[in-house]
Amino acid sequence: MVVGLAPGAHGANRTGRIFTGDRSGDWLFASMYRCGLASQPTSTRRGDGLELSGVWVTAAVRCAPPANRPTPQERDSCTGFLAQEMALLAPLKVVVALGGFAYQAVANLAGVERPRPRFGHGVLARTDSGISVLCSYHPSQQNTFTGRLTEAMLDSVFTEASRLASEPDA
Repeated sequence: MVVGLAPGAHGANRTGRIFTGDRSGDWLFASMYRCGLASQPTSTRRGDGLELSGVWVTAAVRCAPPANRPTPQERDSCTGFLAQEMALLAPLKVVVALGGFAYQAVANLAGVERPRPRFGHGVLARTDSGISVLCSYHPSQQNTFTGRLTEAMLDSVFTEASRLASEPDA
């Protein structure tokens, strides 16, 4: 499972599919393609032929927030939706949290023990239930244009997520 922040006003809100039709999605799906998790490197609209392999993409918040900044209250109001998705994907082995906001939402639901590892790119948190939560900087323009997140960095997260998902159950 890949969890982002919220639908982008000019991406998912317009196209009807999360991370589709915006620059964050360009980075996300290209990386997933390079790592063998997507059938093509682009996602421009529903029905464009994109198929994911062994991964579900969603967001912590369900509607495009004002100024693209969801509040903790909005995250908490949408928790039930994310919890349902996680339950439907059981047995869920790995969640990639794109950004600190998504990490907070996932850590709360997955039961990452306190004190929690501090969010950072490549940070791995495990839960008693066997879910691995792997953190990545969000592929936002702010992070990709400044070089805070590179293609190699994002690819390394998806490569590690695939490795974790293929580990035998303990």
